[in-house]
Amino acid sequence: MTTTVSEPDSKAAVLDTHERPTPPLWGLLSLQHLFAMFGATILVPLLTGLSPAVALVTSGLGTLAYIIVTGGRIPAYLGSSFAFIAPIIAAADIAGIPGAMFGALGAGLVYLIVAALIAAFGTGWLIRLLPPVVVGPIIMVIGLGLAPIAIDMATTGGGGDYDTTKFLVALFTLAAVLVYALVLRGIFSVIPVLLGIITGYVLALIVGLVDFSQVTAASFIRVPDFTIFFDGFAQGLPWQVWPLLVPVAIVTIAEHIGDQVVISRVIGKNVLVKPGLHRSLTGDGLATMIAACLGGPPNTTYGENVGVLAITRIFSVWVIGGAAALAVVLGFIGTIAAFISSIPTAVMGGVAIALFGVIAASGLRTIVEGKVDMGEKRNLLIVSVILVIGIGGAVLKLGEGLEVSSMALAAIIGVVMNAVLPGRDKAGDTATILGPHG
Repeated sequence: MTTTVSEPDSKAAVLDTHERPTPPLWGLLSLQHLFAMFGATILVPLLTGLSPAVALVTSGLGTLAYIIVTGGRIPAYLGSSFAFIAPIIAAADIAGIPGAMFGALGAGLVYLIVAALIAAFGTGWLIRLLPPVVVGPIIMVIGLGLAPIAIDMATTGGGGDYDTTKFLVALFTLAAVLVYALVLRGIFSVIPVLLGIITGYVLALIVGLVDFSQVTAASFIRVPDFTIFFDGFAQGLPWQVWPLLVPVAIVTIAEHIGDQVVISRVIGKNVLVKPGLHRSLTGDGLATMIAACLGGPPNTTYGENVGVLAITRIFSVWVIGGAAALAVVLGFIGTIAAFISSIPTAVMGGVAIALFGVIAASGLRTIVEGKVDMGEKRNLLIVSVILVIGIGGAVLKLGEGLEVSSMALAAIIGVVMNAVLPGRDKAGDTATILGPHG
């Protein structure tokens, strides 16, 4: 373990983690983080049939819980996780939205179990379980496996027949996101998705794809449509959804570790040691469980907000907490929730094409930055099998209504292959990102 994470970036902090800004500035800085996470956080519920308002509320509550658990030492915002999109859709088809939330609750429980094991035995076992040769292709599976959903949204508006107008709106939205991401600078460079949605929405409004009926009928203040996970389970809990969602925690835990490393480098403090990875994972798990109990998508730490930290050098946890509070309040404004719901599916399809592709590319980046030697047959086989099983849609049926999804199956097989195939040390794929404290 030779890579350190405690060296700060070149510039000093404008506000350190414990420092609180003055009230007027505090609001603006928190609003900036709200903008950074907003587009992606509402996209997940729009794709899965959940409530965007509930997603905002649960992301805010989850972030506040995370801040409390980590002792206010990690400036991280938690928003909707893309890794759970396909499993939530599949689970909802089997047991409805409450059933999908029950599965998400199980995924959050995995976080708590792993956190307890780290507290007891350290982190070395986890890194050997999830090296880049396993994590990289699994992340690619998440993005590429969602590709058909993005294309369906873009070409048909989420169902029905092919529609050229909808597809052109989706392509226009996609082009806007790409241009904004490459051209804009400063604070606008961290919200290209949000700006792209706005641009696509304007075109959709011009061509008549926007329905304002829900917006005009909505009241200004409205309690979000919370879904309690145990509603409707008179016949027993739907345990059959756990194989669909629980194994996804393998992927999101690996992503969580990566985010903690990046945060450590940005703020110049090794948060993997203090407050510790076990506390960080506990906070993330509790945030996911809070979301599951209220009908929101599972939460994860957001790279978009880490980007804001790096750009502004403002690491104040008070600012992150302010953004979380704003998200909770925003979720109770009925007009805003209805307006978000009026965004045409084709617009979100254009955004999804970009975002799902970025997820897949992030998996490839994990392989490259992890220095995985693809010349080694062992690594080549692990990556190949994970990709084919995950993207090919293979499922393991264990009984009536009980099956392991393709993404979960790919993750499990990848972990097993990495553990049992010979030549692991020679392959050099177990280098850790945790540094000397791991």
